[in-house]
Amino acid sequence: MFAEVIIDQDAKALDKVFEYIIPQDMDLQVGMRVLVPFGKRQLQGFVIKIKDNCDYDSEKLKKIIEKIEDFAAIKGEMLEIMNFMAKKFHLKLASILRLFIPAEMREGKVKELFETYYCLSKNAQINISKSAKRQLEVIEELKNGEKSSSYLGDKYGYAPLKALVEKGYIEKEKRETKRTPFVIAQNDKRVNLNEGQLDALRRIKEDKTYLLHGVTGSGKTEIYMNLIEKVLQNDKNAILLVPEISLTPQIMSNFKSRFGDNVALLHSGLSAGERFDEWKRLFSGEARIAIGARSAIFAPLENLGIIIIDEEHEGSYISESNPRYDTHSIAQFRARFNKCPLLLGSATPSIESYQKAKNGEYELIELPVRANGKSMPPVQIVDMMEELRRGNSSIFSNQLIADLANVINNKKQAMIFMNRRGFSSFMRCRECGFVAKCINCDVSLVYHKEDNRLKCHYCGKQYKVLAQCPNCKSKNIKYGAVGTEQIVQKLHEIFPDVKILRMDNDTTSTKNAHQKILDEFRNTKPCILVGTQMIAKGHDFEDVVLVGIVDGDQGLYQTDYRSSERTFQLITQVAGRAGRSESEGKVVLQTYSPKHYVYKFASNYDYKGFFRKEINIRQTAGFPPFTRLLRILFSDFDENHVRDLLKVCYNEIAMLKEEYGDQIIYLDAMKSPIKRLQDKYRYQIMMRLKLEKADEIENKCFEIVNSASKNWVFFEVNPQNLS
Repeated sequence: MFAEVIIDQDAKALDKVFEYIIPQDMDLQVGMRVLVPFGKRQLQGFVIKIKDNCDYDSEKLKKIIEKIEDFAAIKGEMLEIMNFMAKKFHLKLASILRLFIPAEMREGKVKELFETYYCLSKNAQINISKSAKRQLEVIEELKNGEKSSSYLGDKYGYAPLKALVEKGYIEKEKRETKRTPFVIAQNDKRVNLNEGQLDALRRIKEDKTYLLHGVTGSGKTEIYMNLIEKVLQNDKNAILLVPEISLTPQIMSNFKSRFGDNVALLHSGLSAGERFDEWKRLFSGEARIAIGARSAIFAPLENLGIIIIDEEHEGSYISESNPRYDTHSIAQFRARFNKCPLLLGSATPSIESYQKAKNGEYELIELPVRANGKSMPPVQIVDMMEELRRGNSSIFSNQLIADLANVINNKKQAMIFMNRRGFSSFMRCRECGFVAKCINCDVSLVYHKEDNRLKCHYCGKQYKVLAQCPNCKSKNIKYGAVGTEQIVQKLHEIFPDVKILRMDNDTTSTKNAHQKILDEFRNTKPCILVGTQMIAKGHDFEDVVLVGIVDGDQGLYQTDYRSSERTFQLITQVAGRAGRSESEGKVVLQTYSPKHYVYKFASNYDYKGFFRKEINIRQTAGFPPFTRLLRILFSDFDENHVRDLLKVCYNEIAMLKEEYGDQIIYLDAMKSPIKRLQDKYRYQIMMRLKLEKADEIENKCFEIVNSASKNWVFFEVNPQNLS
C-alpha cells in the first residue's frame, strides 16, 4: 500500500504530492499526520490519499516512519476544501492544511491534559490512627464525593493521598480534563418572536444563500439561536461566525445560556490549551456549535445543518495575511457540500451581497424595524467648521459635551467612537517637517502617552518619544490627529468624577480583557465607553442613551472605492448601539463635511437609498461588483529583486492586454501605497477586469507569476485594503 503525502513545509518547491510506502504493520487512514524521511531530514506530512499502486518505481520509495496521532486529524470534507481553496485562491496545499488544526498541535506544543481523581474504595474497612489527621481529613472529604488530585493536594498535601492508596482505602483514576474558555452564562431569556422574525424562520430552510438585512436591534441573534435549535433537533451541527473577538463574549454568553456544552469557541484570543480542547470537542462531536471569528469556518464539524455569518459586510472576513482567503467563498463551498443553508446577516450588507440579493443570487429577507418596536435613535449632525468659527477648537462639539453631561446627570451610559487608537497619529517637527517613521515600515509612528512610546501599528516595534527633532534639533514638535487615548484624557478633564473606559487593541491585548471591559461597563452607571470599531457592532446595553462619533470623516476620503461604503456602515452600526431599550437614544455625529451624501443617508438609516447611490457610482466608474479588481503583490527584503521580478511579470501580463483587449479595463505596475512593511519592500500590479473573462485572465496571470517567482506572490481579488 502507498500513501500520497503533503509535506508540512512552507516552500514552493515542496508544494506537490509525494508518495511513500505504508509499512505492513501500520494502520493508516487518509487525513492522518505522519513523520516521513525527506532527504537527510525527517519531516511531518499529511496523508491525503491511500492507494494500492504507485506512480513511481516502488524500489526508490521510502517508508513512512510513524503516525503522529492515532486518529485522522484532517477529515474528508477538509480535503475537499483544500482542493477548492488551492484552485480558488492560488494557495499552497500545506498552508491550507495548516488552517484545519491548531498551530500548537502541529508544533507538538500542546496535547491532552489529564487529571487524577480520587474516591473511596468500595467495601474497604477503613482503620486509620487518630494521629494521621491529614489522612482522616481526606477520608471525610471523599465521603462527599470524588475530588481531583490538584484540589486534594493543595488542601492536604500529596503524602496522605499516596498513603491511603497504598492501604487500599482510596482509589485513583486518570481522566482527560478540558481547558474551557471563561464564559459567563446568563439565564436563558426566551422571547416571543415578532411576525418578521417568525417569517424569517419559516423561509430559511433550503440549501441556498440567504441575506438577512435587519436594522440594528431587529433581533437577528434570536433568529440565529432559533435556527440552530432546529438544526440540533435534526441531529445536525452549526457554525456561527462573528467578525471580531470583541463580539464573542456576549454571543457566547447568549449561546452558552441556551445550548450549554454544545457550544465551542474558536478564536486567536484563547490559550493554546483552550484552543486545542475546544477544537477536539468539535472534532469528537462532543460540541456541535462552533462560534468564532474568521478561522472558525474551518471547524472540524461534519453534517452541518446551517452556517451563519453575522455582520457579513465586515472586511475582517477576508484574510490579508498568508494564506489569503475569502471566508464567504469557503462558507458557500461548505454549505453546498453539506446541502445546508448559508445565512448572511447585517444591518448594513456589503454592496456586493445586496446586489446579489437584488439579482436573485441570494434570497433577501428584511427586518426593517427593531424587535421591541422602538424607533431608531435620531442622528444630529454637527458641523465642526461652524464650531471653529464660534471659537470652539476642541475635539468635542458643544452639543456633544452638553449631551454627555445630561447622560451623567441621569446616571445613564454613553459610547464615544473614534476609529484610531493611541494618543496622536504622528509626531512632526514644525520647523523642518520631519515625521517620525518606523525603520521597518514606511509608515508614521503613533504616539502612545500611557507608555510614553512611539509605536508602529504594523510591525509592533517601539521607539523613544521625540524630545527634539533628530534632523534640525528643534524642540517645536507637532502632534497629529487624536486617538482614543487622548479622547479619554480630555473627557477626564471635563468629567473628572465619571468612570471612563477605553476599548481598543491596546486595552484588550490580555486574556479575557474584552469580557472584563464590557462587564465593567454594563455594571457601571454613569459611565462612558470610548472605543474603536470594537464597540461599533453587536453589543446590546440597555442604558446606552448616547453615541458620540467624534470624527465621522476619518475614513471618508481614503483612496479606496469602498471608503464611502465603510463610512456609512460604521456610522449606522455604532449609531445602533443607542436607545435599544425603554430609554430614548440619540447620536451626535461630528463632521467637517456635513453635506456629504453618506451623512444624509446614514442619519436617516436609509440603506436602500445609499445602495442606489453607491451602486450607480460603481457601475459608472467600473468598480466591483461590475468588474473584478485584481492585485498581485510582490514582497521581498531585497528591493532590487522584487522590482526586477515585477518587471518580468508585468511585461508578460501586458501581453495579455493584446490578447484580451477591453476585457482588461486597467493594468499598471507600481509601488504599493505602503512601500515597506516589516522590512519587506512591496510592489504591485493592479488590474481591473470585466467579469466575462475574469477567471481565465486571473488564472493566466497566476501561471505567469508562478513560473517566474521562487517566492510566493500574493493574489488578492477585490482586496479590502489597497494600502
